[in-house]
Amino acid sequence: MAAPKKGRGPSGGQGRPGRALALILIAMVALTGGMFLSGHTTPRLGIDLAGGTSITLKAKSQPGKPDAINPTNMDTAVSIIERRVNGLGVSEAEVQTQGRDNIIVNIPKGTNSKQAREQVGTTAQLYFRPVLTVTAGQATPADTASPSASGSAKPSASPSDKETASGSKATPSAGATTQGRAVTGALTKDTSPSPSASTSGTPKASASPSASVDPATAELQKRFAALDCSTKAGRAKAGANAKPTDTTIACSSEGDAKYVLGPAEVSGTDVDSAKATIDQQRGMWIVQMDFTDKGSKKFQQITSKLSQQQSPMNQFAIALDGEVVSAPQVNETLSGSAEISGSFTQQSAQDLANVLSYGALPLSFDEDTVTTVTAALGGEQLQAGLIAGAIGLALVVIYLVAYYRGLALIALLSLLVSGILTYTLMSLLGPAIGFALNLPAVCGAIVAIGITADSFIVYFERIRDEIRDGRTLRPAVERAWPRARRTILVSDFVSFLAAAVLFIVTVGKVQGFAFTLGLTTLLDVVVVFLFTKPVMTLMARTKFFSGGHPWSGLDPKRLGAKPPLRRTRRVNAPTDPKEA
Repeated sequence: MAAPKKGRGPSGGQGRPGRALALILIAMVALTGGMFLSGHTTPRLGIDLAGGTSITLKAKSQPGKPDAINPTNMDTAVSIIERRVNGLGVSEAEVQTQGRDNIIVNIPKGTNSKQAREQVGTTAQLYFRPVLTVTAGQATPADTASPSASGSAKPSASPSDKETASGSKATPSAGATTQGRAVTGALTKDTSPSPSASTSGTPKASASPSASVDPATAELQKRFAALDCSTKAGRAKAGANAKPTDTTIACSSEGDAKYVLGPAEVSGTDVDSAKATIDQQRGMWIVQMDFTDKGSKKFQQITSKLSQQQSPMNQFAIALDGEVVSAPQVNETLSGSAEISGSFTQQSAQDLANVLSYGALPLSFDEDTVTTVTAALGGEQLQAGLIAGAIGLALVVIYLVAYYRGLALIALLSLLVSGILTYTLMSLLGPAIGFALNLPAVCGAIVAIGITADSFIVYFERIRDEIRDGRTLRPAVERAWPRARRTILVSDFVSFLAAAVLFIVTVGKVQGFAFTLGLTTLLDVVVVFLFTKPVMTLMARTKFFSGGHPWSGLDPKRLGAKPPLRRTRRVNAPTDPKEA
């Protein structure tokens, strides 16, 4: 005789619903505790809710490149500006194109937002140029009076006097001085430094004022002498419209020194990466940069020439937006990587590294408009959105109570759990990944209410269908779950896929909507599996629900349940004629 088959035991959700509830309770406590311990008890707000600055940059036409303003270069510029601003720790900055030649940069109010605004305005191309002459940043009319003047100008202490580029070590320079005729001499000589250049840092010029000087050189000499770097307007005009192949003049970013710079030898696109770090041995901040293969060869050639010169012609200037952000000396031939050291603070080293990493744009831009965005308008819209969300939630609750009665309690508890998880995650994701709650994100959270409620309705209707077929509540709950689970997973998968595609193909605020929608969709699956189903299993064991109370929402009579199907005994036809 065969042994009787063992009956199938209760499913995990039916037999041990407490485990699932304990798991989600632990997750809620952990997230809430992490939120309070981190000090981030509220979500970060985007620019439309917290306020900030909106900057409009307009691309400039470049000489000899009429087709430079094109979608490819604009998209590249957007990517670089976004990385540059976010590299300063200003997360959730919105950078996007508008029209053919405009880029809109929205910087939310934050710790480094002011610094980010300054670097967003620094949008020109980045070049490494050899230094031909350096002097104090004030205008020197005496230089224009007589090219053979013997007076000297002593520049103030500037980054060019303090910074050194090397492969392994740094040796601070003694400072740069120039004589009056150095300007003319530097401009009339070959602009590429060579071993035969003067070792005194003062290239020789003609001894006579009547020496032949071509008009372009004379004009540049005049502009250099009249250049006043102490004003922002003067610094902005210094190297205006200069081509990479031109000899040009420039100011230091602080305005305390002015330069004559040779043609660009290396461009910013040749820099692969740069980072600020502290040298433990010397106890000072340095900037380490790596070049691309092509850039490494260029840098090796120029440093080979510069290392044989004396100050200031052994310096290369890092020029951005017509300003020299750094002018380190070169003591040896460098190739694939280099180190810039000097009197850096942590902030100045990080600023220079950020410029080197993200400063090379394919286009130059003018700062068209700068607008301060207040949170007042966004606050009003947020209030209106929250009111709309509250109305929608109230309508959902009214519908659940009117139609599902006692089951509405389970739905409301599930919505509460989903809300707690959503809020804590948004608060923690702000400092973790830079997520900021903007108006579209709030809309995504409101839409998620409907998605979550839809999951409850699917499950409740499956249970009611089982009761209509004549089953009692406890088996109905377990038999309805597999069918409802498939429907819920398919529905949530479609919603999550739509959110993911929307997040990938869009930019700016729409991504906030897509991210929130995707996050809440995932949380819907978690809540339904770990809370709604286990709670429904526990409620099915209570007399109120299992007895089919009229207010439970599961009354068999109200649902029109069929009577249980009973097996009838089959009566065989009699074989004995007498019995018939």
